[in-house]
Amino acid sequence: MRVLLVGSGGREHALAEAIARSADISTLYAAPGNPGISKIAHCVSIAADDIEGLVNFAKAEKIDLVVPGPEISLVAGLADACEKADIACAGPSKAAAQLEGSKAFTKEIADAASIPTARWQRFENNKEDAIAYIRQQGAPIVIKADGLAAGKGVIVAQTVEEAEKAVETLGLPLVIEECLFGKEVSLFAFCSGKEAVLIGAARDHKRVGNGDTGPNTGGMGAICPPPDFDRSAQENALDLTVRPMLAEMVKRGTPFKGVIFAGLMLTDEGPKLIEYNVRFGDPEAQALLIRLESDLLPVLKSLAKGELAGSEVTFSNDPSISLVLAAEGYPDSPKKGGVITGIDHAAAQPGVSVFHAGTAIKDGQLIASGGRVLTICATASTPEKARSRVYEAAAAIQWEDKMLRSDIGL
Repeated sequence: MRVLLVGSGGREHALAEAIARSADISTLYAAPGNPGISKIAHCVSIAADDIEGLVNFAKAEKIDLVVPGPEISLVAGLADACEKADIACAGPSKAAAQLEGSKAFTKEIADAASIPTARWQRFENNKEDAIAYIRQQGAPIVIKADGLAAGKGVIVAQTVEEAEKAVETLGLPLVIEECLFGKEVSLFAFCSGKEAVLIGAARDHKRVGNGDTGPNTGGMGAICPPPDFDRSAQENALDLTVRPMLAEMVKRGTPFKGVIFAGLMLTDEGPKLIEYNVRFGDPEAQALLIRLESDLLPVLKSLAKGELAGSEVTFSNDPSISLVLAAEGYPDSPKKGGVITGIDHAAAQPGVSVFHAGTAIKDGQLIASGGRVLTICATASTPEKARSRVYEAAAAIQWEDKMLRSDIGL
């Protein structure tokens, strides 16, 4: 099978590794890919949001399956364009991708389907109204940009003053919602129509600093599976927060097909929906896929057809952890250009994999070229051993301006 993987991050590198192991793969392309992906796939310089370029390439290379990685491709209509060109694509339509593209749309779906979620209000063109609402509700309170923001469009304000500043920082339109309390989890499922097949769950650490301090990021690390969210609890959460959404999407004439990632808060009252994402998470995908034992590619091929029979995937019982190595200044102004060393030594450690994200080749050397630069993953027989492995591997990798959290998995 000839496959085009879209994206360039650590999630896409993990997907590329999983796809490349398949007995069904003949040729794997990645657009645009990264230096790590280039070792197992043919990378082509087409941006993830260049829908016309991606489809034209898929036609020219007789691609059998397009696998979208990032949300930007799906919100821009990649699956729709592939369908028009009669190319299989394992992702949702542009209309269905609004589950991630618009926070307000997600809230409307949740309310219509009686899915437990935080109280909310949308503000489209009047900051004064938003500030008045904040003063009425008090703090803590959550301010969300109503659109794609690469995981950085959410501010959990601890005071009214912080919330008012967040309105100025994020701009309009906004969704302002009640602050939920508990532990967050990320729940993943293959979906088509009204049906969902559980993949698994992980717990992301979104804030940049130790102790969950500082601004939100795309994610600084993850553990898989969460110790307080077993398989039975995951299935129950699918019944509560995913399957009702799928039925509502069918009712509206915009059925969902692809991977759903439900961000949930485990509150004292039970799981409550924080958000939907229409693809694998990053860095959760890395922690999930390093444990994968079954062949992912046939599942993705069936998913593109809207078929879920045989979509069950099997994972190792060993827990895993992913740790992001970022560049100093992330998420606001990451420093770029540092020469990276030690990856081969780190990747040679038992149970360890290293996935590229913000890397590039310059003058024959691997350099840091983005905010989240690498994701290191490790599996072991216990969470404690996996954590020890991932931090030992992290110590082996060096570049100027390297930054990481030291408390992932504690």
